[in-house]
Parts: sequence; C-alpha cells; structure tokens
Amino acid sequence: MHLEADMYKRHLNQISLLDDPEMFDGIKLDKNNEWVKLAKIIPWSELEEMYADQFKSRTGQPAISFRMALGSLLIKERYGFSDEETVAQITMNPYLQYFIGLGSYTTTSPFDSSMMTRFRKRITPQMLSEINDQIIGRPKKKDDDSDKGSGNDGSGEGTTETKPEETSKQGTLILDATCAPQNIQFPTDARLLNDARVLTEKIIDSLHEAGLTEGKKPRTYREKAKKQYNRFSKNRKKTKKLIRKTIGQQLRYLRRNLGHIEKIAVKYPEYLKHLAPWLRERLAVIRMLYEQQKEMSESGTHRISDRIVSLSQPWVRPIVRGKQTADVEFGAKVEMSDVGGYLRVEDLRWNAFNESTTLQASVESYRECYGCYPERVLADKIFRTRENLKYCKERGIHLNGPKLGKPNQDPKVRKAQQYQEWLESGERGDIERRFGISKRCYSLGLVMTKLKHTSEVSIHLSVLTLNLQRKLRLLLRTFFRLLLMPLPAYVVQ
Repeated sequence: MHLEADMYKRHLNQISLLDDPEMFDGIKLDKNNEWVKLAKIIPWSELEEMYADQFKSRTGQPAISFRMALGSLLIKERYGFSDEETVAQITMNPYLQYFIGLGSYTTTSPFDSSMMTRFRKRITPQMLSEINDQIIGRPKKKDDDSDKGSGNDGSGEGTTETKPEETSKQGTLILDATCAPQNIQFPTDARLLNDARVLTEKIIDSLHEAGLTEGKKPRTYREKAKKQYNRFSKNRKKTKKLIRKTIGQQLRYLRRNLGHIEKIAVKYPEYLKHLAPWLRERLAVIRMLYEQQKEMSESGTHRISDRIVSLSQPWVRPIVRGKQTADVEFGAKVEMSDVGGYLRVEDLRWNAFNESTTLQASVESYRECYGCYPERVLADKIFRTRENLKYCKERGIHLNGPKLGKPNQDPKVRKAQQYQEWLESGERGDIERRFGISKRCYSLGLVMTKLKHTSEVSIHLSVLTLNLQRKLRLLLRTFFRLLLMPLPAYVVQ
C-alpha cells in the first residue's frame, strides 16, 4: 500500500477553475499561444507520480510541484535563459505562469532562482526519458518480452544467438551518435598541472592554518613556479622542447606539494576534516592527474585511459570525432534514435565508445516497445559491421549501404542500388538536422551545468524540448489544414 508522503503534496488540479485560459485571473489569454498549447500536450498528472515518489520524508516543508519544476526547466531550455532570467521572465509573463501551473497571475516570484539547481537534481535522466517516451507516443516495454533474448538468464546466449521471431516488420529506425560538448577550458597538460599546483598550495595553507604543520609551513616555491608558468603561457611560439620542460617543472612542484600533504596525512590521519568538501574532491582528482601526467611524461606519449581533462569535472573525457571544426571534443557521447521525426536517447556515456555496438540493443528495444522489428535501419557507415549485417539479415531488416562483396555487374541494377543508397542517405540526414537544431537552439551544443547528473539532465531536456516543439508544429499544421479545408457542398448550399 502506497503511503502518502507529507513532504510532497500532489497537485492533480493545479489550475482547477482556470483550465480555460480566458479566465486566468481576469487576464484573457490567447488559446493559440505556444505555452497554452504545450500545457495541454504534457500529461502533468500522470508524470507527477514519478516525481512524488522521491519524497519519502514525512517532515519538512512541502516541495514545489512537479509541473512548476519541469515547466521552469523547459522554459529555460526553450529560450536559453539563465536561472535568474528564467525566474524574472516567469514573473513578468502570464503565459509562462499559466504553463507552470499557477492558479492566478502574480507579480511576485513563484520561487527563488536557486531552486532551479534543485529541480535539476531532483528530476533524473531516467524520469526525463520516460517523459520523452510518453510525449512521442512510444509504447512502454512489455514485461513478458523484456527477458527474451537478453542473455541474462545465465545460459550464456546473447541476443544475436537466439532464434529470431517471425514478426511483421514496420517503420524506419534511424541511428546516429553525437557529442555534447561540456563548458570547460580547453585542456593542456601544462595548464592542468599548474592549476593542480595552485590547489595543492591552498590545501597546504588550510592544513597550516588548522595547526597540522607544527607551526612550520612547508616550502612550496609558489612564486618561482608561478613566474615560470607565466613566462611559458605568454610565449607565442611554444616549441615541443619548451612544453616538455614546463611540464617537467610543474610535475616536480606538484610532486613536492603532494609529498608535504602525505607527510601530514601520516601524522594526522583525520586531516581531511580540516579541508572544505570541494578541496577534498580536488585532492583525489589531483593525485590521479599526477599519476597520469607522470606516466605520459616518462613514456613520451600523449594517450592514456580515463584521461582527466578538467579538475572540477573529472568525469569529462576527450572524444575523438575527427570533425572539420574540432578534431577532439570534450563531453558526453550520446547515441540517439529517430522514429517518425522524434529523437530518443538510446545511450549516454562519458567515456568514448564505438556506437556500432549499440545497434542490436536499439533494434531490440524498438521490438519490445512496438511489438515488431523495424522494416529498415538507417545508420552511418560505422554501424555496418559484419555482426550487425548478419544480425539484420537474419531478421529480414534492411540496413542501408552497399552490400558486401563485388558490386553487381548489371549496370541497371547497380544504378538502381546507387539511387536507393542516395535516397536513404538523404533520409538518414534527418537525424543530423535534428542534432543541428538541438545544438544551435538548445543546450546540446554547449552544456553549461557543472555536475555530472545535472549535465545529463540538460542533455535530456534539450531532446525533450525539441520533441515538444515538433509536436506543437504538427498540431498547428493540422489545425490550419482543417481551417483552410473547403466546406462540403451541402453546407455551402
């Protein structure tokens, strides 16, 4: 039996008497406004249950409603406002207040701008994924079929080894991957080591002020190290010899500082409680960074697994993309699917991965939701591995691209195949266009949030906002099509 949580009060009838936008506290709202229509598209009461389950405590002030939390994040994502500007715009705009579920127009702020960060922490990526599935009309996975062919029964048989079911195939599944760049400073080894050195100096200062150095502050040579790095950073022609020399200098300074901290740790095992929480996290990252940079410096290489490129966001990894504008991007790698013009996040990882390994899982997820395999799978060349080709052939799924082996000798057949490949490449470009819109208009182009969880939430919000805008355009197109439709003859007479 589900116990009602006092920490969260459900708001099933948030507008009650004001469901009609013309009666919004005496302010006549346009029914065709974007936010009025979006408020009707989103099933607020159904989605609120997922949000309310997070509040198990029976004490404390009741939390802000789910509609206000998600609605505010969607407004921010739609216009690209800051948190402060989002609250200011909601305060001035009755349409936005109607969208977040206020009962009447008010000139006071509904919440403080700092609550936007709490909204991003409370709403999980899994929750946004379920919301996105409901918005795009994707059926839920059937529990009876979820374990078939998953390879989780201990028999050791994977999805590709099970006998494919004879089901009708319907629809087109488009797959592609992109990178969501994180808002971090472009990383260089010398700069990272210099920043780590400065942070270790702050740690030593904090431990000295706490009385853990027996009145004698360890020598850090900070002024000398700062002058050496400033001289390097102002040099316009940084040769390989100069870069290697500077990295070696900063490594030695950092090693000396970490040695002082280790000596303090031996004498005072509880030294961490004298540091601020963020400094404790940085210290663990600095130690990993030092080991990585030391190994690369000794081996003369620039590659290492799980390479740290940001001290404040150590989960960010370099993603080699080979694009014309940026050979390497720093952020999350996201694999998405496009069904009927709607995007869906299939896989999101911070480490680089080969997207071809996710094709079979995406196709099986499609089958579990829609009850059938897709008739076609349109994907990039990297997806055309022998395993994926064999998998699609066994299930009668058409995977775009040329067939393996020699081309057909018949010029007419070869020309027809080339024409089909050309058409399918244009269809596959639909997901690329949607990537471009999400990066140009929404936060997928540059994720500004600082935490790992909130960054994933921002990525999912950009996809959800894009799908909501598409659904809104389709509704308006249907409305105008019906409006301009000629009347029947008996009505005209």
